[in-house]
Amino acid sequence: MASKRKIVVTGFEPFGEHTVNSSWVAVQELGRLGLGEEVHLYVCEVPVEYQAVQELLPSLWKEHQPQVLVVHVGVSGLATTVTLEQCGHNKGYKRLDNCSFCPASHSCMENGPDCIKSVLDMNTVCKRVNDSNIGVTVSVSKDAGRYLCDYTYYTSLYLGQGHAAFVHVPPLGKPYSSQDLGRGLQAVVQEMLKLLEGNYMVEERKNKHCKHTH
Repeated sequence: MASKRKIVVTGFEPFGEHTVNSSWVAVQELGRLGLGEEVHLYVCEVPVEYQAVQELLPSLWKEHQPQVLVVHVGVSGLATTVTLEQCGHNKGYKRLDNCSFCPASHSCMENGPDCIKSVLDMNTVCKRVNDSNIGVTVSVSKDAGRYLCDYTYYTSLYLGQGHAAFVHVPPLGKPYSSQDLGRGLQAVVQEMLKLLEGNYMVEERKNKHCKHTH
């Protein structure tokens, strides 16, 4: 019997005006719903602190050895949809975190590329979820905001060689309930996993048909 795949999904603690962070609420709801019997889902809350992210993410990747994917979820006061972020950015971090700290270099990784894209085509994920009519609208963005969300996403993309995703959710009740967000998140992550599985099957077929030595 094949072993369960482990997927890590994170949300953020409260910060600023977000005294209840809908991202962690949504992730906890996803934890209750699960991702099916074949997937072991590990959820955790991430501090809104640059230095904590730098310490936590490498240990998350190493300790839990997620197979296929790590998904981070954050709140955006501007969002009215569940928003899939295509890429993370290395530079431009000037906002102070919950510890009133900001990286002196204003960047995530010295000498890292300016931008890293997820291996997932977020437009495909978005279309599939919207076509399923689950009552939660999904959209795609290429700017995760140059704060802890973007910082966490870039760091995870760097560590996981692109096998990460970031989802922005609106504040609670604007317009979605915690149950709506959990359901939307579940649909998004399930479509991401289907997409990755399809890509792996294509790669495996390619490898099987490749007989010559390199």
